[in-house]
Amino acid sequence: MYYFSTRGYLKKFTFSETVFEGLAPDGGLFLPEKIPTIDKSEQERWRNLSYKELAFEVFRLYATDIPEEDLKTIIDKSYSTFRHKEITPTVKVGNFYVLELFHGPTYAFKDIALQFLGNLFEYLLKKENRKINILGATSGDTGASAIYGVRGKENISIFILHPHKRVSPIQALMMTTVLDPNVHNLAIEGSFDDCQRIVKTIFMDLDFKRRYGLTAINSINFARILAQIVYYIYSYFRVSIEEGASEVRFSVPTGNFGDIFAGYMAKRMLGKGIERLILATNENDILARFVNYGDYSVGKVVPTIAPAMDIQVASNFERYLYYLLGEDPYRTKQAMREFSEKGALRFDESVLNRVRVDFLSRAVSEKETLETIRDIYEETGYLLDPHTAIGVRAGLTYKEDFPLICLATAHPAKFPEVVSTAIGKDFPLPKEIEELKSKPQRYVVLPPDPKEVKNYMINNLN
Repeated sequence: MYYFSTRGYLKKFTFSETVFEGLAPDGGLFLPEKIPTIDKSEQERWRNLSYKELAFEVFRLYATDIPEEDLKTIIDKSYSTFRHKEITPTVKVGNFYVLELFHGPTYAFKDIALQFLGNLFEYLLKKENRKINILGATSGDTGASAIYGVRGKENISIFILHPHKRVSPIQALMMTTVLDPNVHNLAIEGSFDDCQRIVKTIFMDLDFKRRYGLTAINSINFARILAQIVYYIYSYFRVSIEEGASEVRFSVPTGNFGDIFAGYMAKRMLGKGIERLILATNENDILARFVNYGDYSVGKVVPTIAPAMDIQVASNFERYLYYLLGEDPYRTKQAMREFSEKGALRFDESVLNRVRVDFLSRAVSEKETLETIRDIYEETGYLLDPHTAIGVRAGLTYKEDFPLICLATAHPAKFPEVVSTAIGKDFPLPKEIEELKSKPQRYVVLPPDPKEVKNYMINNLN
């Protein structure tokens, strides 16, 4: 399997090369040369596999340049850190299912991809006798998961940008209390979009990128998309068996379009099984406006109680756009240039009809988010974090006659103030999270300027 840029860069890349490149040299995102389809006989074979076994079957289709025994070892190591034997269990809550993706080291769904990616990096670096410097931006959970994925690993330094005082206190502590010398936390005085813009600007400096072995761990790295495909297929099998249903719907709280794009790929791989994906946003509703009205235009970032979704530029949208525009890299490049210049793209009804074969969407207000946390807790005793609550509210809007699987992207303990406010009382936090409050922190505060970030990196590079 080879990979290419959405913007038409001529060279094709192996899976391992895309892992290190992150962003394609022309600024595009990597996609596989084909999306494998899984026939019914193969699906029957997969249906009762364990999570690790299924991960291997999916990964081997895409990571064809890694020996299968090595791939199995990386998978075993990556998911040995999870607290639940199923890795991503599916729980029935009322009349819907919750896909719990928060059983990894940092209590967030990002662990599923980033534990794998951290071990993959370590394996490839040792094999190739090289060093890298990871640069990434986080709107909340990616940073902690990335840091926990590579902390203390040889031949890797990591630089994570987060919007200063715009992530939850627990999210910040999960990053800033990691004191390993290869970890660098940069608190940027701005929004997540500022952090993301800085990262993309630095990656576009190809000389700097090559000189310092710069690579990405954000969701622009295709290895993360790959790891996330697995839990869609795994939970589809579990729920379809339990419900005796041939099709399900997933509701996905998303701001950056990475998690739901993995769902789109899973949908394509299965052929039939995922009827549609429900794209749930908060007040930062650029993606909901795209699906519902064909309006993909940048607005002002609104800080909310679901900070990981406080995003107005969805960096993975370009991957879906490539397929939407007929797999035409020239049209994709032109569209992204137009978006960069005007901050907006418009789509007519004929295009939207194709979008709606794959997606439904709804934006959820803060009031509705708090109500959903409270109502689900009072009705079932189950606690939702604010991001998951957004997915549940949007999902129940479009449940219809399909089994509904809502992705739980973070443990409620990562947002104790919000959840306690919603349910009207405090709730116990896991011991590991409670202990963060007394740990020392290390981070630097920088202005939202790529030059300032570059200068810091040069003085601290691997």
